[in-house]
Amino acid sequence: MNAVHCQQIEKSFGSGETEVKVLRGVDFTAHQGEMTFLVGPSGCGKTTLISIIAGLLGSDSGSVELFGESIASLSSREQILFRRRHLGFVFQQYNLLPSLTAAENAAVPLFAAGMNRKAAVAKAADLLDRLGIGHRAHALPRLLSGGQQQRVALARALVHEPRLIICDEPTAALDHKSGESVMELLSNSAVHPDRAVIVVTHDNRVFHFAHRIAHMDDGVITHTESSAPTAATH
Repeated sequence: MNAVHCQQIEKSFGSGETEVKVLRGVDFTAHQGEMTFLVGPSGCGKTTLISIIAGLLGSDSGSVELFGESIASLSSREQILFRRRHLGFVFQQYNLLPSLTAAENAAVPLFAAGMNRKAAVAKAADLLDRLGIGHRAHALPRLLSGGQQQRVALARALVHEPRLIICDEPTAALDHKSGESVMELLSNSAVHPDRAVIVVTHDNRVFHFAHRIAHMDDGVITHTESSAPTAATH
């Protein structure tokens, strides 16, 4: 089943002489049970596309379906609730709250969903333990290494068990060893039959984790290739 199905997505910024057409009729699909990489040069429209898929940005034309549901048919509140329930995000810059511990940062989606604080932090701490940094659950972000902060960000994306996980350059700020480790954790934790993962990356060192690689250039998907991941995905 398609987790994400985009048809003829167009998006421009500015108007008149300053108008810049970023997406030029994008067709893109991500399947459940797979990790799909979205790759291409800087400025080709990757971040704009995932922002539209996530409902954080509207398109000028075209359609987006997530798990068979048209996002445009939802009200603004319904879109917020849909994202809260079904989407998890891993950002390049981690975006951890400096005054919260690792476990509290990882528990933020559970707080937003109304879970009891103690139960939410306990669930997040258990996930951090499974990701190999349970011993740092009570540390503040400034006391964590880059790799540890990325694992907290990964835990935050996974803790509410979303169906779609979107990662924007998850290894960009990491050395090769840490990047491989984070991708292995993401692959093992996130790729399941009822879940899909989209990874935007320039890092060709981690391409071997992908089931499918969509190449993007100048606002369109130029071609998509299938791949058999060399890392275990279950």
